[in-house]
Amino acid sequence: MAGTDAVDQLQRTAALVRGVLAADLLGLYLHGSAVLGGLRPASDLDLLAVTRHGLDDGRRRALLDGLLEVSGSTAVLRPVELTVVVQAEVRPWRFPPTGDFLYGEWLREEFLATGPPRPGPMPDLALALGAVLAGGHPLTGPPPARLLDPVPHTDLVRASLLGVPGLLADLAGDTRNVLLTLARVWTTLATGEIRPKDAAADWALARLAPEHRPVLEHAKSLYLGRRYEEETWSPELRDRVGPHVDAVLARIDDLRGRSWRTARR
Repeated sequence: MAGTDAVDQLQRTAALVRGVLAADLLGLYLHGSAVLGGLRPASDLDLLAVTRHGLDDGRRRALLDGLLEVSGSTAVLRPVELTVVVQAEVRPWRFPPTGDFLYGEWLREEFLATGPPRPGPMPDLALALGAVLAGGHPLTGPPPARLLDPVPHTDLVRASLLGVPGLLADLAGDTRNVLLTLARVWTTLATGEIRPKDAAADWALARLAPEHRPVLEHAKSLYLGRRYEEETWSPELRDRVGPHVDAVLARIDDLRGRSWRTARR
């Protein structure tokens, strides 16, 4: 963590979670970029809360209303991604895990229209729990390994692969993030590690053919130094995005024994 604004926002968010969940809160953990390599200009504040019981409607509404105030995408507010999980839903471990509550800025308009998030299967929660166990920073409660079971490598792989079709669908509108996440999927499949996006890009760059490196190098540069609204791509680089993605998917195919090519059409 660095920067007065980010620290203040984190403190306000943690206070909100503690206040709403109260005695039901077993642990609150900061994870993601804040504890793995440091926050970047467009990084979210990633938090995971472990509870004894599921949220009732009143607390679900109170948590959403508070998050709509403390989260944002402005010069002084970072996006907050908060996941709430009931301990009994993930310990003992099973896949796909069930999440009790998920807030992210990309869902803001949906929540304003339909109300607070509801419980449901969340395959991506395997990756969040893996990240918390690998480098989660307790804001409240014990070390995460005292509350959570390890996530098997096979389930980290399953969760990573289940997200690929959605990434491909978002490629045109969220190019930087999609390219970096695909690099992380490849890295996770090959190594079993969940690395920060820039570290995953470095791993992938060392294994890509020279003609496919400029696209990922640019995505990494944007990640390290630019907010999303500052993202630009030259026509030449934009033309290289498709071949780069095909090259990364081919490497993922080699590791999984199946092809994503139908998802690209």
